[in-house]
Amino acid sequence: MRLLLGLMWLLHWLPLPLLGRIGEGIGSLLFALVRSRRNIALTNLRLCMPQVSDQARRTIARRHFQAYARSVLERGVLWWASEARLKRLLVVEPRVPLDQIGSGPTILLCPHFVCLDVAGVAVMLDSALCSIYTRQQNQVFDQALRKGRSRFRPVKLFSRAEGVKPIIRAMRDGLPFFMLPDMDFGEKDAEFVPFFGIPAATLTAPARIAGATGAKVIPVVATFLPNYRGWKVSFYPAWEDYPGTDMVAATRRMNAFIEERVMEAPSEYFWAHKRFKTRPPGVPSLYAANAPNA
Repeated sequence: MRLLLGLMWLLHWLPLPLLGRIGEGIGSLLFALVRSRRNIALTNLRLCMPQVSDQARRTIARRHFQAYARSVLERGVLWWASEARLKRLLVVEPRVPLDQIGSGPTILLCPHFVCLDVAGVAVMLDSALCSIYTRQQNQVFDQALRKGRSRFRPVKLFSRAEGVKPIIRAMRDGLPFFMLPDMDFGEKDAEFVPFFGIPAATLTAPARIAGATGAKVIPVVATFLPNYRGWKVSFYPAWEDYPGTDMVAATRRMNAFIEERVMEAPSEYFWAHKRFKTRPPGVPSLYAANAPNA
């Protein structure tokens, strides 16, 4: 792992167009070689985009592997490049909502696009934040990841096991909560809410925390700029009348928003994750070897 981190450090000096192309080449190789993850991505795309041809879904999956590998190499830029270089590569629209963050509890809702770390950096160039963090198995990489994500501003990181109380305290102390809402963590604190029409175990925490704190929910999505020019970070208007009284309806609203963003940049969403791993009682796995197209 030290060797890999050293390589990432060396590569971060390269111009972004060259670094991006190297990442895409590695992604193409991984798509060809890593069959298990390729099948997960293709299964997710078959479920979520049945209207798209098999060949088109395969193209999206291959481009996703390219985008993901590219984003990993480009983390070196996020972790070690100068602040001036980062600002040249970042297009933030309309801007980091510092006024809204400063006016009260705020949830920055960041779906799992491959450039999500870029969104975090865009915020931390201007504001501290708090978030949930899953410790990496490799201690060296875990340390590098933590240091890279907190080099501009302090970051309070909480484990999922700690629950929501320390997050709420941090939000009431003025820290925005940078939240990644769309992975399958099992049935605990989740509801089966449609995602592209498929029941998906979806965390209700965004709605519950917003309800408990009166927080504004401001979505943020980071994507690649064309022609390897850097990244675009889009902040969306705070959701009105959210969450309301129905937590399930609020969670469905969140998934619908994410679906719309996915269709705008389909290859950049994190398809290699088993988004539908947890199934309702009695429903078979969608990723089993005998599942269709698995």
